Amino acid sequence: MIPSIAYSRVSSREQEREGYSIPAQRKLLTNYARGRGFHIQFEFIDVQSAKNPGRKQFNEMMRLLKSPGTPRIILVEKTDRLYRNRTDTLAFEALVENRGVEIHLVKEGQVIGKNSPPQDKFMHDIHVAVAKHYVENLKEEVKKGMREKAEQGIYPGHAPFGYKNNRTTRGIDIFPERSTIVKRVFELYASGGHSLASLRTAILKETGVKINRSYLETMLKNPFYIGNFIWRDEEFKGNHEPLISKVQFQRVQDVFIGRHKARVRKHNFAFAGFLQCAHDGCTVTSELQKGRYIYYRCSQGRGKCSLPYMREEKVSDQLGQLMKDIYVPEQVAQGIVSSLNADRERNERQRLERLASITQRLSMLRTRMDKLYEDKLDGRIDEEFWSRKQAEYREQERTLEVSSESLNAPLSDENLLNLERIFELANKAHSLYLTRNSAERADLLRSVLLNCKTDGVNLIPSYRKPFDLIFQHAKFENWSGRADLNCRPLAPQASALPG
Repeated sequence: MIPSIAYSRVSSREQEREGYSIPAQRKLLTNYARGRGFHIQFEFIDVQSAKNPGRKQFNEMMRLLKSPGTPRIILVEKTDRLYRNRTDTLAFEALVENRGVEIHLVKEGQVIGKNSPPQDKFMHDIHVAVAKHYVENLKEEVKKGMREKAEQGIYPGHAPFGYKNNRTTRGIDIFPERSTIVKRVFELYASGGHSLASLRTAILKETGVKINRSYLETMLKNPFYIGNFIWRDEEFKGNHEPLISKVQFQRVQDVFIGRHKARVRKHNFAFAGFLQCAHDGCTVTSELQKGRYIYYRCSQGRGKCSLPYMREEKVSDQLGQLMKDIYVPEQVAQGIVSSLNADRERNERQRLERLASITQRLSMLRTRMDKLYEDKLDGRIDEEFWSRKQAEYREQERTLEVSSESLNAPLSDENLLNLERIFELANKAHSLYLTRNSAERADLLRSVLLNCKTDGVNLIPSYRKPFDLIFQHAKFENWSGRADLNCRPLAPQASALPG
């Protein structure tokens, strides 16, 4: 029989008790191994979240896999049991490519190895991305609780300079010694006679306190000092005491505006600020010649550069070619989205099962608490025993209530919808590009690319996520063994380009 390694994981002891038990995973992997002639030589089990690197048994398994003569087949229930973060994913990819490790994802029906088809590897990468999205979705539930605090006027974070967190009241109090420094900072800057550098020097000289320039700017623009606060890019009315008047705060903002007035562009060039010079890393700037010809050239911020002048029409055509490099055949895109839909449905079933299990346990616990109270009233138990057990049950009740709240909201479709739009864009990007004017082409490029370097002949793109992943697979044009999936759509004729 072929030796193999089995890996099982749950995120917490509570999750194990709620039906996602290690024994269930072990039984699944054992049956799978028996049916395929594998012998499980080593077994690793973690009861720990996979959202961050650092799992003890996972790391032990990684060390074993790097040793000579050890099994090269890994059996695991599904992708998110093995990893939910990029660091662990990359580590395993290295083992797959360099040491011939083969991952059997039992529930997903996939085998990922060095010679797996590119489409299977791509699907696996998408499963990893979805697993990470699932973790982020759970984080959102915690954020909801923080937002509830914010709406009540309680700042859910560390108090800024001039204030201190009160652990007893859970509120935020004024820090007398530092609050006077804050008032002096606003007073000096509002006068208009200081830059941030000179303000830093003046405060250091007057108070002996060093505050760096970037934090001074943060402080002077922070509405916390007038009784409000920003949480998750939204402003709330706080219940803490203001240090600065709204009049003085506005005077400070006016000083900032006066020092940093925006420059007005005389001309709007489509690809301005989008290109970098491959020779020296400077920005590629644009200029209008003879009143109608737009050229792009190196800004020469580091001295004279050999990058030639480039006509906007040529730049636009070159950038359009980059849209071809993220093309995903429609059949492949549909297959990936269908697989993600199946993942979502499975996760939703698991959520409902866990929620039902927690609700049942909560009901049983509360029945037990009521019975305990009746026993106390009837004198069947003494006060000390009742108090101890009641405290224990209350703690269990709070834990279950938190778990229930985190699972109450259905899984969001937003991530899946975003992925559908991404694959739709990847499928149609080039044809869309050809039908748009220069400004619209620039908007389309910015949705796909972070930036692009040029040496005057070639373009070196940096794609946004997940288009970088799509590009890595699409450049080989080997989405499957079927030739018809490798066909690209015909581009419109040159005459169809907008004039």
